[in-house]
Amino acid sequence: MTNATSPTGLWCDRCGEPADDAGHPGCQAARQLEPPRFCPRCRRRMKVQVLPTGWSATCVEHGTARG
Repeated sequence: MTNATSPTGLWCDRCGEPADDAGHPGCQAARQLEPPRFCPRCRRRMKVQVLPTGWSATCVEHGTARG
């Protein structure tokens, strides 16, 4: 998983829409401050935990990303 909207992923990790749909400039800007909400590989909603030292986002199918 990536820390931003992935050009190689199928889905935007912030809004869950197709990643190649209009580039998602709003999503890319928001991801500078927010953790991902959707798995870019399968579009599942991820379990997100935000801590003072960073975040973790877990997809039941593809594992955990940290930032």
